[in-house]
Amino acid sequence: MSTSQIPPAFAKGNTAVITGGASGIGLALATRLLSHHGLRVLVADKDASALYRLSLSPETAGLLTFEMDVGNLSDWRRLKAHIEEVFDGQVNVLALNAGRGLPTSFNNEDPTNFVETMQTNFLGVVNGVATMLPLVKETVKDGAKAAIIITGSKQGITNPPGNPAYNASKAAVKTLAEHLSFDLSASHPDIAVHLLVPGWTFTGMTARGKKEKPAGAWWPEQVVDFLEKKMEEGKFYVICPDNDVSEEMDRRRMVWAMGDVVENRPPLTRWRGDGWKEKAEEGMKKLDV
Repeated sequence: MSTSQIPPAFAKGNTAVITGGASGIGLALATRLLSHHGLRVLVADKDASALYRLSLSPETAGLLTFEMDVGNLSDWRRLKAHIEEVFDGQVNVLALNAGRGLPTSFNNEDPTNFVETMQTNFLGVVNGVATMLPLVKETVKDGAKAAIIITGSKQGITNPPGNPAYNASKAAVKTLAEHLSFDLSASHPDIAVHLLVPGWTFTGMTARGKKEKPAGAWWPEQVVDFLEKKMEEGKFYVICPDNDVSEEMDRRRMVWAMGDVVENRPPLTRWRGDGWKEKAEEGMKKLDV
């Protein structure tokens, strides 16, 4: 990627804080910022062993690490104090990427997985914005540029059946990110906000024991490539395709999903019986996207 294509917040010498940064997309972003763009990068993660392994690898030895639970507000306060020490409070890139995909079902009378999913996926972002936004605002006070990258999910937009808590948490993240972008566009235009919505990506969370990447999935590095491109274009929504699903197909699915509301159809018609699934498949082909 040439210098002209680098998002302003990715300038050499800037700083980055990435949650969920010990693996997957978070680690790919951390490595890119450290090795390609020359940022000082801190990765925060709940997995202490993964953080330790980063210190042993030549490619990631330059990363600063911090063990924390993003759902715990006191951990965020510890992180803020640490950043004030190691970065003098400077935060040019804040990537709120930590997440989890615990299985949830209304057939289970124990709501623990619902609570823990929301605690990590949604409140982890709320805690991060509440704690770190003052540092980001202070960073841009003298004309510097900053970016807040919040990782969402297509499941928070098209809402496929199977895991209601995960879908709800990511829908809430989408709403929060949209409001943050709207508010900062007026008060702090030097802080860009981006909602990163990966497609099928081969990570530890999605591999489910598989050793080889499925043909339809992207590598995390491809997601970061796409993110950089959309950030340079100034886009808020970074809806990533993959090797199975094109950008056009994503648009058709999202428009159809909103049509359930607008046309007062039953919810989740793409997956329903009684002929609705077939109607959805035919209807999506006819949409003007």
